[in-house]
Amino acid sequence: MVYNRPLIYFDNAATTQKPQRVIDAMLHYYSLDNCNIHRGVHYLSQRATEAFENTRKAVRSFINAPSTHEIIFTKGTTESINLVASSFGKRFISKGDEVVISGFEHHSNFVPWQIICKEKEATLRFIQITPEGELDMDSFRELVNEKTRIIAITHVSNVLGSILPVEEVIRYAHRFNIPVLVDGAQAVSHMAVDVRKLDCDFYCFSGHKMYAPMGIGVLYGKEKFLEEMPPYQLGGEMIKEVFFDHTTYNELPYKFEAGTPNVEGVYGLNAAMNYLHDIGIDNIFAWEGELLRYATRKLADIEGVRLIGTAREKTSIISFLIGNIHPYDAGVIIDRMGIAVRTGHHCAMPLIELLKVPGTIRASFALYNTFEEIDRLAEAVVRVKQMFE
Repeated sequence: MVYNRPLIYFDNAATTQKPQRVIDAMLHYYSLDNCNIHRGVHYLSQRATEAFENTRKAVRSFINAPSTHEIIFTKGTTESINLVASSFGKRFISKGDEVVISGFEHHSNFVPWQIICKEKEATLRFIQITPEGELDMDSFRELVNEKTRIIAITHVSNVLGSILPVEEVIRYAHRFNIPVLVDGAQAVSHMAVDVRKLDCDFYCFSGHKMYAPMGIGVLYGKEKFLEEMPPYQLGGEMIKEVFFDHTTYNELPYKFEAGTPNVEGVYGLNAAMNYLHDIGIDNIFAWEGELLRYATRKLADIEGVRLIGTAREKTSIISFLIGNIHPYDAGVIIDRMGIAVRTGHHCAMPLIELLKVPGTIRASFALYNTFEEIDRLAEAVVRVKQMFE
């Protein structure tokens, strides 16, 4: 309950609520398996290590990766992208090179590339977007050239819900042997992801947006790049041997997993993947598609509501404005009616600038949302209009 009303939670793009089995998995770790993993010969260490590595196998299966040593545990999508930008950038990006990203990108897939380009005296270039909120493929093809060293692009826009044609982007990029990183933070809990089918070179996602705990995420990377990339952080499990005059590094994936890992988060991630598997990702995609279509109709029927982003392929996110009312003001009133929506620039300020809006009101759906909750949102929007009129 919030403000003496039943909570309606439409902020799933920021983080999802956690099922009991995820909470129980973390409790199990701290109650029965609490121990640091790897290298320990005692019983608890062996048991926790086995559970940790079994989760790595489960992630490999979840995204259909070729092998477990291409699965790296991180704090989340942000750290995964920073790892690639820093490590790949040091090894493969030089003065005069170019990095291509899109106008859709979350700051986490924007700023790290901006920084490495400045450090390396390379150029960051941007794929344009259409007025409907789709990727401009003509713009993309015009940007790709012999100077392009990597393309980094989101799978699903966290502002508009647009599903980007990443498979087409990857196929075109690989004609020129250009690797592609995909930010999958907004995709993995809503739609099936098969990295082998996509043939992406890197894929990043966060646990907390897919019903798992905060502070755990995954970087998938093709072995041929990970082997050549230098370590991102130093210490702990990523070290093989240390001498007074040099250090040797561990094999993949441990080369990129410095320090004590978030073991309880990995336990929770495993439980979350099982949760999604039991429900069925295709069932989730279908249900959330129904919610999105229903919400689009309900909001579009309200006079003065402007939908932001009308891409043909979308999932789980709807952004809108109510007349000339600032999204923050509207969001405060909607909150008082027991409905959690997100307002502002959604950590995508360049996109908001391209859209020429002050921000948006964003409702993002998950498998536990209902049509009745969307009806309540529509009523709240009407109430906001009435108050400002």
